[in-house]
Amino acid sequence: MTWVTDWAPTSVELNACIQCGLCLPFCPTFRLTGDEAASPRGRLTAMSALASGDAPLDARFEDIMGFCLQCRACEAVCPSLVPFGRMMEGTRAEIVAQDPTPARIGRRVMLGRLIAFRPLVLLASWLLGIAQRLRIVRFLPGPGRRATGLRAVPLPVPTTLGRTWEPEGDAIGSAALLAGCVMDPWFASVHRATVQVLRMAGYRVAVPESQTCCGALAAHEGAAFDAARMARANIEAFAGYDVIVVDSAGCGAHLKGYGDWADGGQDLADSVVDVTELVASLLDDGRLPCAADGQGRVAVQDPCHLRHAQRIVAQPRAVLQAAGYQPVDVDEQGLCCGAAGAYAATHAETSDELGRRKADEVLATGASVVAAANPGCDMQLRSKLDGRIRVAHPIELYWEAIGKIGTGA
Repeated sequence: MTWVTDWAPTSVELNACIQCGLCLPFCPTFRLTGDEAASPRGRLTAMSALASGDAPLDARFEDIMGFCLQCRACEAVCPSLVPFGRMMEGTRAEIVAQDPTPARIGRRVMLGRLIAFRPLVLLASWLLGIAQRLRIVRFLPGPGRRATGLRAVPLPVPTTLGRTWEPEGDAIGSAALLAGCVMDPWFASVHRATVQVLRMAGYRVAVPESQTCCGALAAHEGAAFDAARMARANIEAFAGYDVIVVDSAGCGAHLKGYGDWADGGQDLADSVVDVTELVASLLDDGRLPCAADGQGRVAVQDPCHLRHAQRIVAQPRAVLQAAGYQPVDVDEQGLCCGAAGAYAATHAETSDELGRRKADEVLATGASVVAAANPGCDMQLRSKLDGRIRVAHPIELYWEAIGKIGTGA
């Protein structure tokens, strides 16, 4: 078979898998089905069969690839260091290029074009916020029984784009904040907490206006050309800053992979830090304070692209401990909650099942709040927990605990 895009899996990558099967118990879809084709090993076998010409790019192949959550849990346990996430994105790019069905074209337009058009996102956020306040909607519905929980969208819809905040006290460097496509209008409190904590530590914080969507959703859906275009725009927008701070785990993981997407991308990737990663180091250096203990137990939901892709596990817990909480693990293996970008729209029942299991695990901890450092996880948990306990980002809980919330972001 002849690949038609520059992102297709290479022969070196395809031959790296030794078929050991260590990934199987860590794969959510294999755990649900017990089907070899629903495992990382099975998907890599299908990729190899396609590349060698032993199998066609048909509906069966597309189903095998589409069922993957792209959680990358397999990468964290793979002894051969197979870059499964990159290979899956490349394979989906091939599917989109070689079999551009109307549904795929629609998702590409939505996630590769429209989501980066900020005026449209802000307009949609306004309409959604108004609908929430009129009690027309509590949820953003999906196909079938699926519903994705959503924070109350603030009105007027705030934006951090183009703004700069000076540090409190002596400056230690410059930090650029990724605004994000949905983080900016829907998760304003997370951005506010991030900005204020960084200012307290001594950072000059800027949100470059020329930045765009990180491109993660486009890459996951096979809209590779759009993801590459977004990467080039962000490389230019974020040039010259000491650190690039991200408070969305999925966005951070994708930015750290920019070396695969554009010239100069690795330089940007080397400057990217998750906010919990940076704050934990600032706590260690004594540049940030700790709150008194006594906040109680907090369940920790590890986003897949924080735990498995970025290998950041201890830092969110350190931030929560500094906020006076007692972190409690929800799931030691960190199985996916089922949000997975657009997965809820394409595989509603699987997403729903994984979300309900995760919610049950959260409730079993007895905690009064659950920390989730990714917007998709936040919305999935809100939907399944239905108000029974609070859902918040670790940086929000830290900022509240040190008594500075509301002092002027």
